[in-house]
Amino acid sequence: MSNGGGAVDLVEVHAALADPLRLAVAQYLYDTDETPGRLGERFSVPSNLLAHHLGVLAAAGVVTRRRSEHDGRRQYLQLSHFEPMVRQLVGVGIGARPQPERVLFVCTRNSARSKLASALWRRHSLLPSADAGTAPATAPHHTANAVAERLGLSLDRAMRDVERARRPGDLVVTVCDHVQETWDHDGPGLHWSVPDPVPGGAEADFVGAAETLEARISILAPQFQKESSHDQH
Repeated sequence: MSNGGGAVDLVEVHAALADPLRLAVAQYLYDTDETPGRLGERFSVPSNLLAHHLGVLAAAGVVTRRRSEHDGRRQYLQLSHFEPMVRQLVGVGIGARPQPERVLFVCTRNSARSKLASALWRRHSLLPSADAGTAPATAPHHTANAVAERLGLSLDRAMRDVERARRPGDLVVTVCDHVQETWDHDGPGLHWSVPDPVPGGAEADFVGAAETLEARISILAPQFQKESSHDQH
């Protein structure tokens, strides 16, 4: 699957990433989406200074802003994952992650995004994956099934409540803003602000969600594989 990319300017990207703070922010966003407020807390940067640096990164095409689907007052910063140059430059120097026992993808209804994410993960990694929801539906969405079949994916038809499905040792990846902002959870976790394809219902929306998820998974999965390869020597 492909969603384009290649529209950024090399000089502008290099200039944006030449600042140590901007590089650190971009590398933090390599695996997870975050709000400006939380970024400011993490890097101990005043909001006005952070806004300047985020503006530079956005103008260069290194990051994008996405409005929360749960609370429209909130924005998430995302790395421009479909830009190969951005992925390559930001990824330099990022080491292997501690390997979890399993990756657990979570959305609200467990009917589309989390199902697609887990199926795509199995395409990219031997590390086990599962999917769950905070208020699971009775079955996967019919269009998610159709898109998965077209993409050669096999969705797990079991519907799981996250409180029962979650295990110690899971890396939790929330793929739904509602879950990220309302579910009280701790432990290792990432958030991917992926548009919900269900309200629109169009097949193109589900394909777009799958493309976004695969772009994210293709970045995250090799970080565990690097550690596994290192452990074998």
